[in-house]
Amino acid sequence: MAEGLRERKKRQTRQYISDVATGLFLARGFDAVTIAEIADAAEVSVNTVYNYFPAKEDLFFDRSKGLVDRLSRFVRGRTAGESAASAVLRELREEVEAVSPRVGLIEGYDQFMRVVHGAPTLKARLWYMQQEIHLNLEETLREETGAAAGDPLPGLMAGQISWVHQSLMGWIAHEMLDGRKPAEVSREALVLLDEMEELLGEKVLNYAVRTAD
Repeated sequence: MAEGLRERKKRQTRQYISDVATGLFLARGFDAVTIAEIADAAEVSVNTVYNYFPAKEDLFFDRSKGLVDRLSRFVRGRTAGESAASAVLRELREEVEAVSPRVGLIEGYDQFMRVVHGAPTLKARLWYMQQEIHLNLEETLREETGAAAGDPLPGLMAGQISWVHQSLMGWIAHEMLDGRKPAEVSREALVLLDEMEELLGEKVLNYAVRTAD
């Protein structure tokens, strides 16, 4: 269904407010910028900003949409004969090899992370997002394996698989903060993924294998 004029204008306004806010956050830090200043710079009302973004943190993490169900999508899209962990490892390798912004391999990512480290509320939101990723993955594994509601195994497996993703993202952020180039970090991140795969037990690597239809 084609996007209507009203919907397109709303999407463009939302994106513009987000872009303006991001520029201010990167220039001055998250805590130093107020919603009123963002509204003034974007030439909209404060109420308009809140209509699109209920919280200030939503403005900063606007580009992180789709992150919380990211691992779940990887698992649901696994091929026949592929396990949940193998699917996530494959997808992450593909993104790292492509030097993708989705894993932080982009010039300027260091600026983004410096803003996060300088604002306790952003660090708290990032932690909360990591918990959502884990919980979404646990629910997906429970559905995909038909595990009972009280079975702890999907949660334990989700923790192991989430660890791979979180460790990769944390390592890339650290290296980018050191001023390294995305392509250089990409090559070393592939080695890191291999090492993390070796640390995963066979039970994790063979969990939730998709059967052929």
